[in-house]
Amino acid sequence: MLEVQHLVVNYRGVVAVEDISFCLNSGEIVGIIGPNGAGKSSLIKAILGLIPIKQGSVKFRSRALSRQLAEVAYIPQRNQIDLDYPITVHNIVKMSRIRHTGLFRSISPHSKKMVQEALMRVGMWELRDRPIGELSGGQQQRVFLAQALAQEAQLFLFDEPFVGVDKKTEAMLFDIFDELKSSGKILLVVGHELRETAREYDRFLLINKTLIANGSRKEVITAENLQQAYGDNVIFLTHSP
Repeated sequence: MLEVQHLVVNYRGVVAVEDISFCLNSGEIVGIIGPNGAGKSSLIKAILGLIPIKQGSVKFRSRALSRQLAEVAYIPQRNQIDLDYPITVHNIVKMSRIRHTGLFRSISPHSKKMVQEALMRVGMWELRDRPIGELSGGQQQRVFLAQALAQEAQLFLFDEPFVGVDKKTEAMLFDIFDELKSSGKILLVVGHELRETAREYDRFLLINKTLIANGSRKEVITAENLQQAYGDNVIFLTHSP
């Protein structure tokens, strides 16, 4: 179980997250939704310890998550990644094994196997020697998904993984999400567009600095909750199937 309790985050002098609490269970896919500037990415980064927490705690299996980061796989927004850096697909995924093999040690046979299997699972093995910057947006996202899979993590955090990807990649992402869920992993996904993907999640966290609603799609995506979160900018959500 992931437990976030009374989390408060001030980011660059602005309150980004205000007193948010929730728990996630094994075998759940949970979406974080809310308007631009609602603190969705800041919440993910605070959970990971990438930005400081002013108040509150984050625990995984009753222990501080900060002491168990080897159990966490994180895929940030692609616009936060330097895609011009001259690194190949294979080396990006191989980097995910550093915590397992050590910084200056040769990659183990097991790690090589995990890297190959992850790239094959996302259909990118044949492009393993291609520089990441030469790939399409969907292909890049598949590489980062392979990197997450190769970590053998228990907790997966995705920040807007569906932005700029093709339908094939979107379907592949959800197929793999379902496989991870079935094996008892926890997935926390910052969402963007819900019209076609809302039914794929077990639960939603609707936030705008603070937590507005936590529950099933039916419980969270209501006119009252969306009005509170988005104000008048709720058309794209209220038309979700």
